[in-house]
Amino acid sequence: MPELPEVETVRRGLQPVLEGAVVLAVTLARPALRYPFPERFVERLAGRRILGLGRRSKYLLWEIEGGETLLAHLGMSGSFRIEGLGAPGSQTSPGAFALARSRDVRHDHVRFELKGGATVVYNDPRRFGFMDLLPTTDLERHPRLAGLGIEPTSNAFAAATLAAFADRRTPLKAALLDQAVVTGLGNIYVCEALWRAGLDPRRPASVLADQNEAEKLASAIRAVIAEAIEAGGSTLRDHMRTDGTLGYFQHRFAVYNREGEPCQRPGCDGTVLRIRQSGRSTFFCPSCQR
Repeated sequence: MPELPEVETVRRGLQPVLEGAVVLAVTLARPALRYPFPERFVERLAGRRILGLGRRSKYLLWEIEGGETLLAHLGMSGSFRIEGLGAPGSQTSPGAFALARSRDVRHDHVRFELKGGATVVYNDPRRFGFMDLLPTTDLERHPRLAGLGIEPTSNAFAAATLAAFADRRTPLKAALLDQAVVTGLGNIYVCEALWRAGLDPRRPASVLADQNEAEKLASAIRAVIAEAIEAGGSTLRDHMRTDGTLGYFQHRFAVYNREGEPCQRPGCDGTVLRIRQSGRSTFFCPSCQR
């Protein structure tokens, strides 16, 4: 599933095309993705201007003229494709993903035709993504957004945020995936942040009662998220590829998906290990993550 940096990169890639654009028409290839489309979805968008494009956690938020917001989630395999910009037949795929996104037109489910000639297409082979349309004033109360914690990209995020875990015996890795405390952190970047902080994902989250450990981890989280966003954003600015493999932060992974490889920390002679925690793969170095 795309994580926060990938979704933020998608937002930045779509922003120049969508913000201020008028939606001429919306075409649905099917009545539902993961869930049915909202009632009168097409009619409520046609003719409306997109006022802004935001993000909350892993959700894209399209602010629509008339007081509504389109909430979009990419699920496990969803992606957007931009057509009609530049040379005839050209396409771009905003997003920075460790695995390539689909461009098989059989999985094109939603087409947004914009005034000026551009079209934004939503493609999703597994159809785990979804879209909702709701009053902008109700965003905070939406079931998907209500109760979400602090964004790791926010100025409010700090070591003190992690103090919420100080009395938990839950394994550190599992605790960090609790979206009610820090939202947007997913499996990949939690593994990477714990490696940078030198913390074993199996330790109880109560280790964060130690101010020094909390500071190290907060700093690692901020750094890994910022670098991943920058990697995707830089790729979008420098070279919009058309095969969906825009981001290259995956080539910087220190532990994720590197089972059996030597640890990259200078002076460490350990080997990256993969274990299962709560049904997910965790990658770490048992030699230097304590």
